[in-house]
Amino acid sequence: MNYNTIDYRVENNILTLLINRPDAMNAWTVEMCDEMVHAFNRASDDDDVRVVVVTGAGKAFCAGMDLSTGGNVFGLDESKKPTMAEMEAYEEMTGVRDTAGRLTLAIYDCKKPVIGAINGAAVGVGATMICAMDIRLASEKARVGFVFGKIGIVAEGCSTWFLPRIVGMQQALKWMLSAEIFDAQDALAGGFVSEVCEPDNLLPRAYEMARQIADNCAPVSAALMRQMLYRNSAASHPAEAHKVESLAVFYTSQVDGKEGVAAFLEKRKADFPAQVSNGMPPFYPWW
Repeated sequence: MNYNTIDYRVENNILTLLINRPDAMNAWTVEMCDEMVHAFNRASDDDDVRVVVVTGAGKAFCAGMDLSTGGNVFGLDESKKPTMAEMEAYEEMTGVRDTAGRLTLAIYDCKKPVIGAINGAAVGVGATMICAMDIRLASEKARVGFVFGKIGIVAEGCSTWFLPRIVGMQQALKWMLSAEIFDAQDALAGGFVSEVCEPDNLLPRAYEMARQIADNCAPVSAALMRQMLYRNSAASHPAEAHKVESLAVFYTSQVDGKEGVAAFLEKRKADFPAQVSNGMPPFYPWW
């Protein structure tokens, strides 16, 4: 796929995914959705990518849906009358699925850790997409808003699943029902971002964090632990986590685990042989 609305650049095992419509404050379109979904699916099995850093070109991260397009601005097919039963086969529901949800599910399924570097306005889909990212850093100039009620729709992008898990139900309700736009310090105080950076230090800090992950964590370990944390934390009983963890330790101990132990004993940097493209354990995916 040729990308028109994003840039995809890999350097030293770190993919920078740049949302690139700066003249429109990186406003969201169906084309951008298709390109970002493709990019995350591509990165997921690309052994040259260890970590993904997402940021926006220009002053904004993503200022929400481009409301200037004609027809249904959300790209939905109003001739359809979808039911909840039909949504059980949601992957087939073209023209019904919200585009932000398509993206966040692609991020959720990605085998690579994802860092969001929020450089400016992150409103609507710009806010919900970063809910699916694993680590969120914000520039002092960042502004975030779950403004859906203000334009008469509801939260999308699977954010009603992600956001309460990140910040708690009370904070999620406050931000969504008030439709307020809050600054980076409020995002930090609410637990939505882990750090607030000076604007010029945002990307260097994101790359520093990405480098720590890429250099220290085995690729298969990172892929497994990312999915284990999200899925096991939503399981009904800790025994469900025990089952998955037992299998994960059993298989990783036989290849990367042996190299990791040897490197520790020999006081050297580990060179893990397993790759996500062909080295995931046979029980993956377990869901």
